[in-house]
Amino acid sequence: MTQAPHPTPKTEMPKTAMVFAAGLGTRMQPLTKVHPKPLIKVAGRPLIDYMLDLFAQNDLETAVVNVHYLADQIEAHLAHRKSPRIVISDERAKLLDQGGGIQKALPHLGTEPFFICNTDAFWIEGPLSNIKRLAQAWDPDRMDALLLVAPTATSIGVDWSGDFTMDPEGRLMRRAERIVAPFVYTGVGIIKPELFQDQTDDVFRLAPFLFDAANRGRLFGERLDGIWMHVGTPDAIKDAEEALETSNH
Repeated sequence: MTQAPHPTPKTEMPKTAMVFAAGLGTRMQPLTKVHPKPLIKVAGRPLIDYMLDLFAQNDLETAVVNVHYLADQIEAHLAHRKSPRIVISDERAKLLDQGGGIQKALPHLGTEPFFICNTDAFWIEGPLSNIKRLAQAWDPDRMDALLLVAPTATSIGVDWSGDFTMDPEGRLMRRAERIVAPFVYTGVGIIKPELFQDQTDDVFRLAPFLFDAANRGRLFGERLDGIWMHVGTPDAIKDAEEALETSNH
């Protein structure tokens, strides 16, 4: 599907990211009985480092990382990282889900749009930086959220029917029941903090905010250039390692 040319970006690249590292990783058991999922290694490298290194290469200043399950291990692993600067959002007392995690971290995230980032996926980069392409596509006048999406059919480790369809202008709509959607959400996007400011609950999901933005025509997608890999189960580790090995040849 061809996307319309993007207008000239109106903002600079976000300087901050919310990195989700608090989950229980139940689908990754038994590996997550010993280590939290963000520290599970693929080709000898912890999952969380793939995305943090990509952000560092694109001059992100601060990554706010939420922690809950086996939080001490994640904190220890990140303690010596210089770039991006790590701020821990501590959810040891209660797991808040992604929406609640964002709300708790808002004092660290600031008032400007910020990146969101899962830690159970990464990608083999194409010729251009996908982080940079995402930032260049961001238009706050038209968008409340912009998601990096990848083709469902050619991504690694996708064991569901996709997430979104996309119109020629790049607007995303949620997958209808009983169809296979052409795009999956990569777990990385840009979102406005204003979406969460009126929330009174402390535990809530992120997805309904994205779907609401889609219903209002303000959820957009940028297609990933490269190969996306979702590492949600132990079996997916081998598939991701094989894709990495192939890309190095």
